[in-house]
Amino acid sequence: MAPPKFSTMSKPKFAYLLLKEHPYGREMLMQILSEGFIPELIIEEDSAIADEEREKFLKRIEGNPIAPPIQEQAAEHGIRVISVPIHKSPEVMPHLEGMDLDLIVFGGTRIIRGEILDFPSEGVVNSHPGLLPECRGSASPAWSVYHDIPIGSSTHFCDNGIDTGELLMRREIQVKRGATYEDLCYQTLVLAGVLMKEALMAYEEGRWSEIRRPQGKGEHPTFRNAPEEVLEVVRQKLRDQTYAHYSD
Repeated sequence: MAPPKFSTMSKPKFAYLLLKEHPYGREMLMQILSEGFIPELIIEEDSAIADEEREKFLKRIEGNPIAPPIQEQAAEHGIRVISVPIHKSPEVMPHLEGMDLDLIVFGGTRIIRGEILDFPSEGVVNSHPGLLPECRGSASPAWSVYHDIPIGSSTHFCDNGIDTGELLMRREIQVKRGATYEDLCYQTLVLAGVLMKEALMAYEEGRWSEIRRPQGKGEHPTFRNAPEEVLEVVRQKLRDQTYAHYSD
């Protein structure tokens, strides 16, 4: 089926999904709220996986600032927050039924497939802390350094694959000599939020049909979480400044 033709000059009505208090989702929410993009509803997954992923990301960005908690941001803007045990259709769809949503925005979730992806009229969008299609999957900054892939973030539509949907935006970060792995994780996290904000601005301006494009094929398989031996190589390359894509 051909993608819808977007022609709007209004802000989208959308729901925002994230793992409970995930730093990635907190940053993205702060970014989009700063431009007046206010979700109709926030649905957090409160689970052991959410706790594990939150702690994993907090460690990855250790030493860098974290956006305000979801509950605090939501209260400031009068946004209702719902908690579910898992972001699967039987748990989420009852909260969406009757809502006339243009979009669903993912702000750091597990892989979500099925009915949720088909519900909003104009799609589900996600920001990924890696360049697509070159770096799909988990721990993108680590695998980017390990394989000498440029580092950045991408905003894309969600389909039933892993980070395979059509692109809206992607941008490289400028990697400076002396940057640590934690710095790179933080920079891609912030950029992912910025790109989602800019993508929603483009939606409001009616430009999605102009910027939406296929990803194409990547050279690498979908990455899984980087094991410690990979992280050791990454940190050593950054210490030795042998990563191939420094900007200075």
